[in-house]
Amino acid sequence: MPQFNFYQPFSGVVRHLIIINVLMFFGTLLLLGDQGRLILAAYLPGSTEFQPYQIATHMFMHGDIMHLAFNMLSLYFFGPMVEMVWGPRRFLLYYLVCGVGSFALYSSVTWWELQQQGIDPHLWTVPMLGASGAIFGIYVAFGYLFPNQIISLLFPPVSLKAKYFVIIMAGLELFYGVRGYSTGIAHFAHLGGALVGFILIMYWYRFRFR
Repeated sequence: MPQFNFYQPFSGVVRHLIIINVLMFFGTLLLLGDQGRLILAAYLPGSTEFQPYQIATHMFMHGDIMHLAFNMLSLYFFGPMVEMVWGPRRFLLYYLVCGVGSFALYSSVTWWELQQQGIDPHLWTVPMLGASGAIFGIYVAFGYLFPNQIISLLFPPVSLKAKYFVIIMAGLELFYGVRGYSTGIAHFAHLGGALVGFILIMYWYRFRFR
């Protein structure tokens, strides 16, 4: 089992992803404006605002500076050690696949919920954006590779093993998503990244890494 290193080097794929996300946030805000930049967010497939490129671009967009900061700090703290174990190519593939999986589950659940409410999904123009789905995939990878590493949280101020941290985070997202709490947060997008990440890890370690 790989050992956790508290020193987080700002290098490799993690560094490039953070730089791209920061540049995308400030660059689109400057060039396209707060509303115009939403053309790079993700809309439901079939809606008037949807474009295929949004499946990729949405994971490099963020709603505000706090959204960006939280995701990039999470990537900085959890990403380097996962990249160290898997290498840059597999890490990048995993990150992107989790981001696409996030979009897939969010779109499927939102489409179903709208139909249940009698709303035409084709007319739904609320975008989804952010790297959170990919970040939740990184949480899952970290929890798998370093299950007993102690993680100390600020809010709430508790310490727990990584494997429990991942289970609790996923459980909260499922609870909030099903109950409809914290509107404006794409809970099923987070779950999509975590679920696809888990499936990919199981495939790799059971069939590819033997």
